[in-house]
Amino acid sequence: MRYYPVFLDLKDRDVVFSGAGSAAEAKIRLLLKTPARIAVYGENPSPALRQWAGEGRITLAERAIDWDDVSNARLVYGANGDRELDRRAVELGRWAGALTNIVDNLEESEFLTPAIVDRDPVTVAIGTEGTAPVLARRIKASVETLLPQSTGPLARIAEKFRPAVAELSSKARRTLWGRFFDRDGALAFEAGGKAAATDALQRLMAADDGEKPAGSVCLVGAGPGDPELLTLKARKRLDEADVVLYDHLVAPQVLELARREAKLVSVGKKGFARSWAQADIEAEMIAQARKGRHVVRLKGGDPAIFGRLGEEIEALAAAGIAYEVVPGITAAAAAAAAAGQSLTKRGHNSAIRFMTGHDTQGFAEQDWAGLARPGAAAAIYMGAKAAPFIAGRLLMHGASRAMPVTIVVNASRPGQQIIRSDLGRLPAAIGAAEGQGPALLLLGLAPAAGAVGGLTQAEQTEIHLRSGAA
Repeated sequence: MRYYPVFLDLKDRDVVFSGAGSAAEAKIRLLLKTPARIAVYGENPSPALRQWAGEGRITLAERAIDWDDVSNARLVYGANGDRELDRRAVELGRWAGALTNIVDNLEESEFLTPAIVDRDPVTVAIGTEGTAPVLARRIKASVETLLPQSTGPLARIAEKFRPAVAELSSKARRTLWGRFFDRDGALAFEAGGKAAATDALQRLMAADDGEKPAGSVCLVGAGPGDPELLTLKARKRLDEADVVLYDHLVAPQVLELARREAKLVSVGKKGFARSWAQADIEAEMIAQARKGRHVVRLKGGDPAIFGRLGEEIEALAAAGIAYEVVPGITAAAAAAAAAGQSLTKRGHNSAIRFMTGHDTQGFAEQDWAGLARPGAAAAIYMGAKAAPFIAGRLLMHGASRAMPVTIVVNASRPGQQIIRSDLGRLPAAIGAAEGQGPALLLLGLAPAAGAVGGLTQAEQTEIHLRSGAA
């Protein structure tokens, strides 16, 4: 490690720039977040520097830097883009006892400016010793996703309570701060800001004195299967969970993102097969939450689309259990992306219906007359077994046998298949895909030519021939 990372206190200190162009502007933009006094010397200042000077955020002199300008400097930057001017600025800075930096000149600089993740007062600095700035930016982007905007405010709240928490045992302190920063405080801040987060910390402190901590349930959309399509908030909730109750459509790769200590319970319901009753799932969520645990109810796709979200919310509310809903990418969006299609298309369909192939009474009845009209489009969930019924109903109501239907199997997952069919041959095409994985039907939409992730033209033709669809 050639460069030793430190954090400089810039309160009431001067930071001086020689050069007033874009190079200085990029560095100053970050320094404006500090209490430093920023002085800039150089001709032809950039518009941003002129604006900041007009707002009183920096001082600006359109001339070359001189000895007196650096007398109280803590940092001096050479940002002229001119070798001799920058070297003179560095010479002046070193004479004054300041640390010096020439922008984009590693060898003649005494310090480097790292990539920074700012969650004031929490700051993460990332450096690669100038070897790979692009890598530093990629790491910065990753860290940004791990630290929500609430990190800084929560740290400020924690600062005020440190003396009181210091009286607890070391184990109790670790547990309390872990729950505050990772779960209770973060959730409260999202819901009600600093006041709610402060109340959450006070409740945690009271719980440590003997009161049982409150549990909660988070109803999370796991997306269509690809773990990279999981939202950042969903990943965070999985990492915080004590218990994860998951459906059979949740991909194993998504479950691997749950924290190692979490208890994983499969509560999947599968059509025409033995499965958990809905009432039992609701009872399990409530029982685990009442034990003070944080429960993630993990559902494939989006929990609000054919995920029985309403019933579970009602049960939790009736039991007085705090809950949160984290939406996910629904299978229809993933299937349309795989097929290279838009769910709505100007001049073709201005609306799309999300519908299910069957409900609690069996095959689901729909507005068949409306769906049979030219230009109608629908995303049909759980429609594989109901395909003959759906095709029959639509044909009875005047739909064309040539109405396009795209079948997407394992949308976004390994083994994804895109099968082109039409309404007249839908039952046979579904038969060819049966057993390969979850299938979603896009009624009225044909796959685009060369859709990425689907079957090759030869493979599609083979399925067409086997199914009688060609």
